[in-house]
Amino acid sequence: MGGPLRVAVVGSGPSGVYTAQALVERQGPPDVAVDVLDRLPCPYGLVRYGVAPDHEKIKSLQDTLRRVLEHPRVRFLGNVPVGRNAPNGVGTEELLSLYHAVVYCVGAAADRRLGIPGEDLPGSFSATDFVSWYSAHPDAAAYRFALGVRSAVVIGVGNVAVDVARFLAHDADELRGTDVPQAALDALAAGAPADVHVVGRRGPSQAKFTTKELRELDALPDAEAVVRREELELDPAYGAPDSLPAVARRNLGVLDGWARREPPGRARRVRLRFFLRPVEVLAGPEGAVRAVRFERTAPDGRGGVTGTGRYEEIPAELVLRSVGYRGVPLPGLPFDRTTGTVPHEAGRVLRDGAPSPGEYVAGWIKRGPTGVIGTNRSCAKETVRSLLEDADVLLGRRISDADPPTALRASGREPVGWRGWLDIERAEAELGRSLRRERVKIPDWEGLLAAARRAG
Repeated sequence: MGGPLRVAVVGSGPSGVYTAQALVERQGPPDVAVDVLDRLPCPYGLVRYGVAPDHEKIKSLQDTLRRVLEHPRVRFLGNVPVGRNAPNGVGTEELLSLYHAVVYCVGAAADRRLGIPGEDLPGSFSATDFVSWYSAHPDAAAYRFALGVRSAVVIGVGNVAVDVARFLAHDADELRGTDVPQAALDALAAGAPADVHVVGRRGPSQAKFTTKELRELDALPDAEAVVRREELELDPAYGAPDSLPAVARRNLGVLDGWARREPPGRARRVRLRFFLRPVEVLAGPEGAVRAVRFERTAPDGRGGVTGTGRYEEIPAELVLRSVGYRGVPLPGLPFDRTTGTVPHEAGRVLRDGAPSPGEYVAGWIKRGPTGVIGTNRSCAKETVRSLLEDADVLLGRRISDADPPTALRASGREPVGWRGWLDIERAEAELGRSLRRERVKIPDWEGLLAAARRAG
């Protein structure tokens, strides 16, 4: 069997890096050379731009991903958008002319909407945009969030909802030692909400957050978690939790403990509410958000809920929806709009029901927005097994003799290599020192690319 097998991995988050790792750290032929492409000049995907700033243990996963990207047979090529519709984007056909195989490891980039009146009022946003803002994603550089409000409502009861609620409940000084961008820190310092309401339409036994994330809501020095016992008791599983999965049982135990205690009396409150379905975001006299109207729901006996015709308004000047993600099509690839994924068979992209030579998927675009970070490892390994089984056919494909970075530069693109990323890291360390903080993320495209160009 000949080689080297030239592979492009599109996406430098966990699914992409685990795919590269599975390709280059295996034993046996063929030799494989991997280029990890990303539209951003920075690697690590959601580990850099989606993990809460105070989750240092999870963010330390960057060290593991870094070791893979520094492997001698792996190259990082940032600032390379893929898709014909992207400005200066590289089309799927062009990639197949440069590589024997391309593995698409892009995520589910769009948030789901509520589909209710008032959803687009000033002061109502997606949690995805809010996370991008406090994570310094360059696409969010123009966002402005005023946090000096009395009350905020987070709609959804998953880990992202808990993350944004915890961010809002933080004192700014508690995050000064993280890499949160200065604009977000300043907004938090100007005044965090006294009350953050985290609201779900179903019961606590069906909430999607993990117990660790839940407990963290009550672990902040100046914030306390508040639960209504009468809402817990509406859940049929509350009195008989033995049949629940372990995580749901633990969650109910934590919530029950909070509901039974005397409130600690801290400055801010995170109020967890259940069996409330949003029906309208209400505007105040000046046209911005003033409250969210909810309908009380009740269990329907089949695992869902039904409306009761009773309503409640929760005051809020900031509303964040966190009700899930959906995949978006990548121009040039087939797409199933029902599942939000690329049709595939064990990672092989299917066109008209048949495998497309040289095209593969891994991560959320393959399986949907499910699982945890570690799920991406087994997902990547399955795709790599398929790719290596196809190695003889792939090596027989005629591709350009040009080195891909050279070909990209010749066509007017400006890929950012690993040296450019290291210069971004140095610039962020310098920014942190200038602000008397640790490393602080550069929040905009211009600043990131200017730092990367220092590498020449």
